[in-house]
Amino acid sequence: MNSYAEPVRVGVAGATGYTGVELLRLLARHPGARLSAAMGGPGAAPRTVPALKRVWDAPVDGLDLDALASRSDAVFLALPDHAAAEIAPPLVARGKRVFDLSGAFRLRDASLRRRWYPQTPEPPQPVVYGLTERNRDRLRDSTFVACAGCYPTAAILALQPLVQARQVVTDGAPIIIDAKSGVSGAGKTPTERTHFSECHDSLSAYGVFNHRHAAEIEQELGTRVTFVPHLLPIDRGILETIYATLQPGVEESAIAATLQAAYADSPFVRVTGADLPEIKHVAHTNFCDIGWKVNAETRQLVMIVCIDNLVKGAAGQAVQNFNLAFGFDETAGLN
Repeated sequence: MNSYAEPVRVGVAGATGYTGVELLRLLARHPGARLSAAMGGPGAAPRTVPALKRVWDAPVDGLDLDALASRSDAVFLALPDHAAAEIAPPLVARGKRVFDLSGAFRLRDASLRRRWYPQTPEPPQPVVYGLTERNRDRLRDSTFVACAGCYPTAAILALQPLVQARQVVTDGAPIIIDAKSGVSGAGKTPTERTHFSECHDSLSAYGVFNHRHAAEIEQELGTRVTFVPHLLPIDRGILETIYATLQPGVEESAIAATLQAAYADSPFVRVTGADLPEIKHVAHTNFCDIGWKVNAETRQLVMIVCIDNLVKGAAGQAVQNFNLAFGFDETAGLN
């Protein structure tokens, strides 16, 4: 456990977006953190944020790298990919612990990074992939964390233990991830696709065979997947239906044993088995719920995974990573 005599000074860049607001709300109640800086994006004018009243009453200034570094020991970046790619390396160079919620530094393969995040430079030092439950040992005392994406968080938590145990087929029948997210997953900047009149009373697929989160999922699983995201007409939440084929001889009891063992010490992963989860079970929480059904005759496995995209898929997981990096209890600020 940490032995800091004073709370850790934390700054948030991108504090006016959905994820930034969620971060400030969580950090404001964290027993080991003190909010010391809240900034918007580069060039943003100072503004007050009604949703942050009595959380951060001062104006949220535009991004000032020098001020952010001088006021903070740890910095959370809730910025667009290109902005995070620009300011993360100099913050790390100044000795700051950086928790980047953008996708800029998640991909380790340089060619994939150039394809999906072309404005990201070569990282100045090793970057820890911040999927908390699957990377705890590397997160302890880490200084530069690329927090996992929202869709990948749900998919990897469900599939990685089974892939590593060789319980699902990875070299024949495809693993299919049918993913649906609330509109807040698209960010706060309005677009035609996220306009109320466009998404209300509708359900649409997007990014088919062309979504950067597929590369992130494949990186962590070590196998190809078919990933299809959809836009749900709700504010927040992700539900993924995952289809896989079990290896011969693998029974439902083995799936249950693997997942229960993998997350026995994980306070925010709930293994629900045949009680299939729903978005409302996890909304506004840091939980990831994993349920499943098995067809023994066809060896087909169907998994249902739910998270809140703004909490476990973003701000909450970033705080989990912060807790491990600084030696706090993993649940601090999240219960």
